[in-house]
Amino acid sequence: MKIPKSTELKKNLVRWQHNRLGMFIHWGLYAMPARHEWVQSKEKINHEDYRKYFEYFNPDLYDPEEWADYAAKAGMKYAVLTTKHHEGFCLWDSKLTDYKAPNTRCGKDLLKLYADAFRKAGIRVGLYYSLIDWHHPHFLCDFIHPMHENEAYMAENRNRDMKKYAEYLHGQVEEILTGYGEIDMIFFDFSYKHRGENIGKGREGWQSEELVKLCRKLQPRMLINDRLDLVDTDWGWDFITPEQININGVPKRNGIPVPWETCQTFSGSWGYFRDEYTWKSEEQLIKMLVDTVSKGGNLLLNVGPTARGEFDSRAKERLSGIGEWMRRHSESIYGCTTAPEEFITPRDCRYTWNPETNRLYLHLFSWPYAGKIKVEGLGNKIKYAQLLNDNSEVIIVNGTYDFEKNWEIETSEDTIHLKVPIQKPDSVPVIEIFLESVDLIS
Repeated sequence: MKIPKSTELKKNLVRWQHNRLGMFIHWGLYAMPARHEWVQSKEKINHEDYRKYFEYFNPDLYDPEEWADYAAKAGMKYAVLTTKHHEGFCLWDSKLTDYKAPNTRCGKDLLKLYADAFRKAGIRVGLYYSLIDWHHPHFLCDFIHPMHENEAYMAENRNRDMKKYAEYLHGQVEEILTGYGEIDMIFFDFSYKHRGENIGKGREGWQSEELVKLCRKLQPRMLINDRLDLVDTDWGWDFITPEQININGVPKRNGIPVPWETCQTFSGSWGYFRDEYTWKSEEQLIKMLVDTVSKGGNLLLNVGPTARGEFDSRAKERLSGIGEWMRRHSESIYGCTTAPEEFITPRDCRYTWNPETNRLYLHLFSWPYAGKIKVEGLGNKIKYAQLLNDNSEVIIVNGTYDFEKNWEIETSEDTIHLKVPIQKPDSVPVIEIFLESVDLIS
């Protein structure tokens, strides 16, 4: 089977890559125990004991317009909400299950409110859907299932039918792709192989080929991630999704760079974790964004709202900090990608490059103590340079030795030095470099 990609999809991919920064939102019943989104599996909680979270779920402070406002001010151009996570609880009014938000004390279709609010804010709407479902009676119990050590539950696998679950899965995907307007991207999560005698799941379990066919039919411009166990095809995915890791270089398949997005958390959990204290600093998060864009990727940065439906104060603080940096430095992110190889990145720095404007952005991860930065591979290609935070000039220095200013300069056809102030001006300073004609760029 080969499923063609529409022209609209290819245009959407270009736009999605231009936007570079998005918001991931993990929200479900697991916000109530507030100790990891995998709490049901980690603590081996059975359906009966987990039911209390369904009975008491009531996010009375849920305000998706406020969520969208934080995303917009942080410079995020798209968002992805967990419509259903592994626990099986649905945020929308699914006709295929009673295990959904409208049947809780909340009484609302939370997905519709999200989609309406984010579109109103000019943020493109994406959806997450868990292929895994620990609540569905026909989902085969496997080694990550909460009941995998329960012999009686495991024994019932002989009466479970994954084909029936796949029908349910496809039916729910059809619901979320037909009832909530134009969807920019869908994030399926996730496929995993057999481990010895343990049951794993992949394309056969999900009936992935038919699922992609359904998605392309219902939302022909929508992007699909790479977790349906179809990475060996050129039609079953549109971008790859490394998670919680630092990529060393531009990801490639068969030697060719591919579109990619890394999803990352503020802390060590995706869902709301009240007692988690390993939160990354504002500067760490900005560096993560810059490093990702310097390798041609997107960053999907996660927020886990509380059980009352709010972003907690730590998330708000970091989103505001990112937004303040983006307000002055977004030109080095939007529309940017990997710099040409002949531009040798200075030590402890990152380059991003905008091929349309032919501007190079030098992000300084540490500030030079001597007030100068050696830049190789540019030579006479630089027309002008300035600090992006205030557009103040950065002097381009060349020559052999300046006794008056005590500058020792290495002479080279391709090497210049940039003179910067002694005091660091910003959390992650950026030098904007105006280059000569694009014809000079190989």
